[in-house]
Amino acid sequence: MGLNMVVGVLSDAEDDDYTEMLRADFVAIAELLERAGAQQWTEPDLVEAEDTEFEMWGYSGLHAVRRLAVHLVANGRLPEPLHEAQRATDDPLLSKVYKTLPGGPPGPYDHLIHHSDCEGYYVPVDFTHVLVDKNAPGGYLGSSVRLLAETRRLAEALGLPEDLDPHSEEVFEATDAEEPAGQGWQRHGVESYVCLQLLRAAKLSIATGAAIALV
Repeated sequence: MGLNMVVGVLSDAEDDDYTEMLRADFVAIAELLERAGAQQWTEPDLVEAEDTEFEMWGYSGLHAVRRLAVHLVANGRLPEPLHEAQRATDDPLLSKVYKTLPGGPPGPYDHLIHHSDCEGYYVPVDFTHVLVDKNAPGGYLGSSVRLLAETRRLAEALGLPEDLDPHSEEVFEATDAEEPAGQGWQRHGVESYVCLQLLRAAKLSIATGAAIALV
């Protein structure tokens, strides 16, 4: 079972109980936004788009992207690619950040890093700090506006063209390579694929007004 990001979950909800659960989530989110003094928001009932589901290369892919962001903050440069036997979550820098909550001045990748890796939402509302609250589905509420800006920052560091198709042969070859490339975004193939998917999900969220749901 892998991690996906879905934009417009209500449009695909066929079960009444599941739809009711989703609507309860969105009521809780609206209350959180109001308490935070953020812009009001409601989830639209229908999202008209060809692609509304974005694969994250499993849970490991999202953690791998977060590892890049943490190293950029700490060292000002991208880390060496992960070896086959390495896990991003074993990275000392990433592990340390995961043990802390966002606070003080927001960091350049807070909405990307400080969020559940398996549930919760990003909403198309611009607010500075990730909302950490027990009433938030998944414990965190992120901004897809901020997620887009942060992912663009990461793509720039990778030298990754924003309009590159994540399902193109070029990206597939980079993710499937036995040895990482010597330079360029291809050096971090899986991370680049996930980065492109994050960009697409955040753009669709902002364009449609629908939340990104982690499922």
